[in-house]
Amino acid sequence: MISKSKTQTQKIAAKLAKKIIIEGTARTARIVVLIGDLGAGKTAFTQGFIKSLGVKTHIPSPTFVIYRRYHLKNQKLNVKDQKFSNIYHFDLYRVQKPKEIMDLDFKKIIKNPENIVLIEWPEKILKYLPKSAIKVFLSHSKKEKERIIKIV
Repeated sequence: MISKSKTQTQKIAAKLAKKIIIEGTARTARIVVLIGDLGAGKTAFTQGFIKSLGVKTHIPSPTFVIYRRYHLKNQKLNVKDQKFSNIYHFDLYRVQKPKEIMDLDFKKIIKNPENIVLIEWPEKILKYLPKSAIKVFLSHSKKEKERIIKIV
C-alpha cells in the first residue's frame, strides 16, 4: 500500500486495529511489530491504531520510557467472547539487550490475551515473539511524504 500522508497512514492502521478486534479469541496477546527506518511512519501508524480503539489521550513515542500502557474502556472491544483491556506501545530504539525488556514483565504482557501489543524496533527481540505476530513494514517512498506500507 502507498500512504500519501500521515493521516492516510493512520487510517491504514485503524483498519488493521478493527480487523484485529473482530477476529475473535486468541490464547495470547495480539502482537503487531513495526519495522522501518527512522521517520518511516511507525509512530504515526501506532497513533492511528491506538486512537481508533477509543483512546482519547495524546500518544507520544515512548522512546525514553520504553513502553506506555493504555487502558481500553470502550465496550465495543468485547467481541466473540474476547475482551481487550490494554494496549501496550513499546519503542525499543534505545534498548541494548533483550534482558532490559524481559525485566519489564514482557513475557507476561505478551501472554495475556486481553492485551494488544505494538512494538517499534522489534528486531532486538524477534526471537522472543510468537510466529503469529503481525509484521508491518514501513519504508520511505521516492516522494517525500509518501510511505510504502506492507502488512504480513
